[in-house]
Amino acid sequence: MSAASDGLEGVVAAETVLSQVDGERGRLIFRGHDIEDLAGRTSQEALAALLWRGFVETHPAEIAGALGAARGIAFDIARPLLPLARGLSPVEGLRLLLAALPDTAEIPHAVLATGAMPVFVAALERDRNGQAALEPEAPLSQAADFLRMLRGTPATPAHVAALETYLVTVADHGLNASTFTARVVASTRAGVFSSVVAALCALKGPLHGGAPGPVLDMLDAIGDEDRIEPWLEQAIGRGDRLMGFGHRVYRVRDPRADVLKGVALSLRAGANRIRFAEAVEAGALRVLARLKPGRRLDTNVEFYTALVLEALTLPRELFTPIFAIGRVVGWTAHILEQTQGGRIIRPASIYVGPMPKVAA
Repeated sequence: MSAASDGLEGVVAAETVLSQVDGERGRLIFRGHDIEDLAGRTSQEALAALLWRGFVETHPAEIAGALGAARGIAFDIARPLLPLARGLSPVEGLRLLLAALPDTAEIPHAVLATGAMPVFVAALERDRNGQAALEPEAPLSQAADFLRMLRGTPATPAHVAALETYLVTVADHGLNASTFTARVVASTRAGVFSSVVAALCALKGPLHGGAPGPVLDMLDAIGDEDRIEPWLEQAIGRGDRLMGFGHRVYRVRDPRADVLKGVALSLRAGANRIRFAEAVEAGALRVLARLKPGRRLDTNVEFYTALVLEALTLPRELFTPIFAIGRVVGWTAHILEQTQGGRIIRPASIYVGPMPKVAA
């Protein structure tokens, strides 16, 4: 048997029609469309229709209405369970509510899981702050309804557009840890909801879904422009990782970073620190080029995710659950694709422990 691949690097585990991540050329494709052609031009509802095509019986033109109805169902499920989530972190609370979605639900499970996400996250946050959860408004988009349910007032078109672009940009990204987890669980025929809960548990890990928050911690620590390069040099000297730079797959700039940088630019007139972050990015790239020559450590999606979500005045502790609101579209598409044709996923391992002693 061949040697094991650490982290399954280079191992092909599935064929998919859903997305391609080209790390060498910095390209991300969703079902034949470059991410740059979708983000900012496509709603989450339209993207769901694209990724679910052939997997969900609901007609693509009816996806928006189906998601609106799903949000109403999810609210009725969430409301009596909110007291049980008190004292839990937002991700733990979301895990609890997702686990309550019934396998007997008659609505397509991918639709219900996707519609439930913004309802659950908003309701949990309002309850945590001593506020009553707000019922969803079915005619609104996922992004608009989430911001309204969270804040209690309708969001501006600029904020809705910014969140919409973010949700589309992060919807899928090949066999990342959470998506692969979802496919493994789906391969056992455990069902959509169990697979989504498993994916969320993988996303909870700080090496996967927790990176944007530490980007803001880094900006906090730097403080002002005069400290940018000295602070970064000291951090690298200590062996610290610069959050928001470098990627496991991309050898050039993460295309999602460019998309979200455009969103940040559209928000930079507000009361935020986007201009300061741009100076930090420029300083970091200079320092990395000088101290780590020969390595391509470019800006990744977490850097501008942090800026966009902060500019939308969203709490840091919600960054991972909001990531899940976007990624669930991809999770469910992969779950359904795996269920349609895949065998149970059962990789081999190489035993490196001691062998039994042979009796004389």
